[in-house]
Amino acid sequence: MTEHGGPFAQGVLLVALALACSPLQESPRPPAESGPGGPAQPGFPPGQASAPGSGTSTIPGGSPDTPSLPTERLLGVNLAGADFGETVLPGTFGLNYTYPTEAEIDYFLSKGMNTILLPFRWERLQRTLHGEFDAAEMGRLSRFVQSALQKGAYVLLDPHNYARYHGDAIDEADEVSALADFWSRLARAFPDERVVYGLMNEPFDMATEQWLEDANAAIAAIRQTGAKNLILVPGNAWTGAHSWTQSWYGTPNGTVMLGVVDPLDHYAYEVHQYLNGDSSGGDDSCVSRTIGSERIKGMTEWARIHQKKVFLGEFSGGASETCLAALDDLLTAIDRDPEVWLGWTFWAAGPWWGDSTGVIEPINGQDRPQMASLRKHLPIP
Repeated sequence: MTEHGGPFAQGVLLVALALACSPLQESPRPPAESGPGGPAQPGFPPGQASAPGSGTSTIPGGSPDTPSLPTERLLGVNLAGADFGETVLPGTFGLNYTYPTEAEIDYFLSKGMNTILLPFRWERLQRTLHGEFDAAEMGRLSRFVQSALQKGAYVLLDPHNYARYHGDAIDEADEVSALADFWSRLARAFPDERVVYGLMNEPFDMATEQWLEDANAAIAAIRQTGAKNLILVPGNAWTGAHSWTQSWYGTPNGTVMLGVVDPLDHYAYEVHQYLNGDSSGGDDSCVSRTIGSERIKGMTEWARIHQKKVFLGEFSGGASETCLAALDDLLTAIDRDPEVWLGWTFWAAGPWWGDSTGVIEPINGQDRPQMASLRKHLPIP
C-alpha cells in the first residue's frame, strides 16, 4: 500500500484544532452494563519528581541540542480508558472507551509521580492504514497530553495494539510501512520532548526478528521527522522481563533486540513484569514477597552486561499483605540499580475501573492500599 503524503501539515493542523477546543473535560460514565473491553494488564514507575515545565532535559554538561536521558527517573501510572473496547473499533467515545480526567492527573502528581502512561488504540486515531488521523480522536488525545504537560508531567504515548492492526499482525512489508507512517505522524504531532514514544504495547505470537524489523522501521520514521524524544522499545512475547532471555517464543529478545538501530541512540527497552503465578497479570495474586526482585534479576544483569537502559512499563499486585510486600520488594530492586532502570509505571488506574482490586484508582478520594508500597519509592511532593 502506498504511503499518503502530508503527515507534517496534517499533524500541525490537528494539534492546532485540538488546542483550540475546550479544555479537558471529565470523562462521561458508561451505561451500567458497559465497561473495560480489553484484557487487564498492570504496570508502575520509580524515580524523582520533575519540576513543572516542558522542553529538552539534559544531563550536566550536555548540549541542549543533544538528546539525553531525563535527569529525574520516570515514575508513574498507566491511566487506562482510551484503550478499552478493543472488540468494538473504532467504537463510541463515552460508551466503549473514555479518556482519563484532569482530576486523575492531579491526584497522581500529588503523590510524587511525574509520568503518565496513556494507552490508546491505533485504529481509533488512524481509521485506515496510511490515512490521516481522525480529527475528533486527535482532539481528545491532544487535550489530554497538553493538560498533563502543562501540569509538569511526562506523557508516555502507548499504542495498545500488541503489534496488530484490527487483529492482523504487523508482519508484511506494507504493514511495516504503515507502522512507520503512523509514528511519523504521531511524532510530528507531539514534538515536546517531555512526550516519550512507547513504540507498541506487548508484541506477541510473531518472530522476534519480525518485531525488530517493525521497531527499527518505526524508529527510523520518528528520527526522520527531526524528533529527539526518548523512545521505548518492547520485546516479543508480551515483553516480559522474566522471559527476556528465554527461547520458548522463538529467538530470545535478549539476542535479537540488541539489533535496535536508533541514529541518536536515545532509547530504552520497555518490559512488563507481573507477580502472579504465570507472570500474566491475569489475577492480582502474588507468588511470594520476593517474587518481583527474583523475576527482574536476569533482566537487570542482561542490561548491565550490554550497557542498556530499561523501563518497567507495567506491573501490578493486589492488596494482600504478600502483594504489598512484593511491590515494595520489586521497587527496592529497581531503586538499587538506577544505572539500568529509568523508572516504572504501575498498571493501572483510570475512570472506569470501579472497585477492581488490582488497581490504584482512588475511591472517593481515598488511596488504595497499594499506594502505601509505591509511596516508599516516590519523592515527597
